[in-house]
Amino acid sequence: MNPLAVELNELIQKNNPHTLEMLSDLGKNLFFPKGILSQSAEAKDKAHKFNATIGTATEKGGPMYLQCFQDKLKDFDPKDIYPYAPPAGKPELRKLWREKMLRENPSQQDKEFSLPIVTNALTHGLSIVADMFMDAGDHVVLPDMMWGNYNLTFVTRRGAVVKKYKTFTDEGGFNIDAFKTCLQQSAAEKGKAIVLLNFPNNPSGYTPTVAEGDALVAAIMDVAESGCNLVVVTDDAYFGLFYEDSLKESLFGKLANQHPRLLSIKLDGATKEEFVWGFRTGFITYADGKSKETSDVLTALEKKTLGIIRATISNCPHPSQTFVISALQSPDFDKQKQEKFEIMQGRALKVKEVLASQKYTQSWNFYPFNSGYFMCLELKRVDAEKLRLHLLDKYGVGTISIGSKDLRIAFSCIEEEDMQELFDLIHQAEQDLA
Repeated sequence: MNPLAVELNELIQKNNPHTLEMLSDLGKNLFFPKGILSQSAEAKDKAHKFNATIGTATEKGGPMYLQCFQDKLKDFDPKDIYPYAPPAGKPELRKLWREKMLRENPSQQDKEFSLPIVTNALTHGLSIVADMFMDAGDHVVLPDMMWGNYNLTFVTRRGAVVKKYKTFTDEGGFNIDAFKTCLQQSAAEKGKAIVLLNFPNNPSGYTPTVAEGDALVAAIMDVAESGCNLVVVTDDAYFGLFYEDSLKESLFGKLANQHPRLLSIKLDGATKEEFVWGFRTGFITYADGKSKETSDVLTALEKKTLGIIRATISNCPHPSQTFVISALQSPDFDKQKQEKFEIMQGRALKVKEVLASQKYTQSWNFYPFNSGYFMCLELKRVDAEKLRLHLLDKYGVGTISIGSKDLRIAFSCIEEEDMQELFDLIHQAEQDLA
């Protein structure tokens, strides 16, 4: 093991040995090298004569660039576009995102958590979590209504075992009892479990109520108290898109610093929150449990995270970080974001209005939804994949089939005035097959 990794592990061990136990074998071996990047950082501060360290090209005191690019990006200084961004992301962006998190998540006030580290969107953050905390055979607790890419990231890449619980009760609430039972069994078998909380949920579009959120936290705390190590990840990809009665903040804040055996990790990003999917700008933020010196544990986790970033993608794109900084600093940002929120909320509420019709009763039920981009139909009479294909081939309508009975509808990309026609076409196709 590299001496730098040993040093980081000893720092974690000294302050919270349970956090060290949570790391995968790869996670224990990770470190941030004192190589080109660290030497270049030193040179940036001290090389007042010549700086011949990093592999970029310069010209006339700034980065070299082609004018055909700059003509399209003339509103931005070349130094904020063309050079490599720091491995952890631009410091200004990290600071702005932390401030945004505190404004939007009251429960994070007075909690100790790391400065957000920039990731290449949220999927990259999930990959980092998998590499740092999952060994083959480790258990990942997920609802049965889950994003399919978790399988590729956790199971295929790292050999983890997904343990599923039923998402909803028969009455239509979040199934706290099923979650707690699944978590207790998974943690007891291994002495460790990774819990992933994805709200608003993909594919169901559901966010728990405040009471359900408190019950989830209580269930997690009970298992930590029983002596099991828990890595709890909040996948907050669709954060902020809360349309009706639900939690209006991430559970990350309520879990942070609560127990030595509980490590909380928040994954979020501008990608969907700010409607810039192609920018691929996300964040990973850590909150350790009750440690002797939490800041030392967070420092060690950050350096290990920078190690895996350096080993895989080196750093995240610079232009998109600059664009997000510019947006967050814009005086029109909040107003424009509220306008888009109201459009999305209108679409979600229109879906509920349309689905209230009795004419669909024989064809489907629909799962609870109150947030995010999606909702799901629970089909009563036909196979979801057959319906999906029939919709495409005969009606030119695209949907996503999940298993044999669930059909996911992304109302996020359908205009409100088209919602009635969309569900009427789905209904007609269902009747064709039934």
